[in-house]
Order: sequence, then structure tokens, then C-alpha cells
Amino acid sequence: MTNQFIRSAMIDWRKISPDSYLRSIPSISSAEQIDFEQPVTFFVGENGSGKSTLLEAIAVAYGFNPEGGTRNYNFSTYDSHSELHSAIRLSRSVRRPVYGYFLRAESFYNVATMENEYSRGPGGIPQHYHEKSHGESFLALVQNSFRENGIYLLDEPEAALSPQRQLTLLVEIHRCAQGGAQFIIASHSPILLGLPGAQILSFDGGVIHPCSYEETESYQVTEVFINHREHLLHNLLEK
Repeated sequence: MTNQFIRSAMIDWRKISPDSYLRSIPSISSAEQIDFEQPVTFFVGENGSGKSTLLEAIAVAYGFNPEGGTRNYNFSTYDSHSELHSAIRLSRSVRRPVYGYFLRAESFYNVATMENEYSRGPGGIPQHYHEKSHGESFLALVQNSFRENGIYLLDEPEAALSPQRQLTLLVEIHRCAQGGAQFIIASHSPILLGLPGAQILSFDGGVIHPCSYEETESYQVTEVFINHREHLLHNLLEK
């Protein structure tokens, strides 16, 4: 049995309405239990395969605000999360995290705004995220908020980052994981997915299943493009 903060997530389909769109997502509708065996777990798969939907549901079931932030955040600009969180039961370790964060690329602007608002309170230090570029503020938030012995759920964190900054993020993830943190990350980044020892769960093929780094589509497409760029572009563009 693992010692992760979240050991597994179980879905009780009796709590999902019969006409819910969740039942039309093959990887989600076929899932009953997802086990987290390593400090870092990646969700991979094509757009619409359900990885962000499941990540969000796990985050909300754990107590995070649907739009992101720490578990102390309580704000909403648009109620878009699914009912899946209400059907999820988490198996947790007796170990409790000291820190935690749910980070979503699509709602980062709203979270950065609330970070500035909350930091104006007693003892707070305003970070002025909106005065930085998107990528700079995203990475600054990571470096200010990620600590050892924490739990972090990240949805496509590479979206705002250059390849070089993705390497910086990879180092931050590795450092925290080595210190007892747990990460669950939905990602398309062949850089982040290359983190040694990470568990990779693919949502492609209609069922959630483990796969190797080299089996991910992110790696395969990038490898083909880099090593056979001219041939690939010829086939794509000369039709």
C-alpha cells in the first residue's frame, strides 16, 4: 500500500444521473477505481479524453476550490465543474499534507487575481502577479506556493511556459516530490512527462491504463517531428 496523501479514487456510478454527459466519456464511464502508486502521477490523453474532468473532480472531492487555489480559497466566477466530484470517494493516507494547491491553466487569471486580494490581508505579501507576463507569474506562483509535504493537482501547467520554464517546473516538482509531496498532473508536455519514476496513466483507448513515457502520444509525435520533420510536413502539407 502506498503512502501517498491520495491513495486511490473510487467512483460510485449510482450517484451519477443516467443522462449525465460523464457516461459518454469512455475512459471515465469505464472507471471504478484509480490507484496512485507514485509521488507523481500524470494523466495523459487526447483532448476530450476525460483527464481534466477527473483531475478537477478529485481536486473538488479533496476540498479544493473548483477554479483553483489552496483549500482556503472560496470564490467562483463561473460554475463549470461536473457532478463527478460528488460520486468520488478518496482513500487517504493517515499522513496529512501541510500545503496544497489546485492549479488550472484555464482559470489562472482568476486565481492570480484572488492571490493578490488574499495577500492584502494580515501578514500577507502581495505578489503582483498581473504585473508579470503570464508565464512569469505562473512560475512565480509555483515557486511561492509549492513546498515539500504538500499535495498539488495541476491541469496542463505547461500551457503558459516555454520549454526552458517547463524544465524549471520539472525541477520544482522533483524537489517537492523528493520531500514527500504528491502531484497529480494532467499534461501534454513531453518535457514534464519525462520526469523519472513518474506514474503515467493514459486516458486513450476508452479505458484508463498505465503506459510508459515512450508510449505516450506526446513523446511519439514530438520524436517524429524532431527526427523526421521534413518528411512529416511534406505528407501533411503537400496533399
